[in-house]
Amino acid sequence: MRALTEQDIRTSFINCSKGEAKRLAIPRDLGEQPWDDLDFLGWRDPGAPDRSHLVTERQDRLVGVALRFQPARRGFLHRSMCSLCLTTHPRGGVSLMTARKAGPAGREGNSVGAYMCTDLACSLYLRGMKVPESGARFEESLTLDEQIARMRRNLFAFLDKL
Repeated sequence: MRALTEQDIRTSFINCSKGEAKRLAIPRDLGEQPWDDLDFLGWRDPGAPDRSHLVTERQDRLVGVALRFQPARRGFLHRSMCSLCLTTHPRGGVSLMTARKAGPAGREGNSVGAYMCTDLACSLYLRGMKVPESGARFEESLTLDEQIARMRRNLFAFLDKL
């Protein structure tokens, strides 16, 4: 992924108003992101514990999405799998992320959801640059390039529903 600026990010959102995009919290460490290893930039909003955002490149265009999720409850001890990168996490490491649909459908309250890594670090888990709390990912017979392509297909399928 190419390095993004704050302006790139704010103008990319497809499911919120320009005013909402102007007010959302942008990561302060944009200059320190591992851009070459990211398939999308994802972050949690530090001021709103139930909000996250992601921005990706698709067909030479940036697409940003505002997401909401229910913070994990304590004591919930099952494992869940991210529908994008297929990484499993214990205790709240995967959350149902919902995104308001773009356009009239979104204004009517329609949304789409997918189970994703709560920290949105899918690209880093695939590449072994970040290790899930469980300590490892499942071994796969697919190459890293094939896993990345699958994750991008899964992400784009989610975006297509918006």
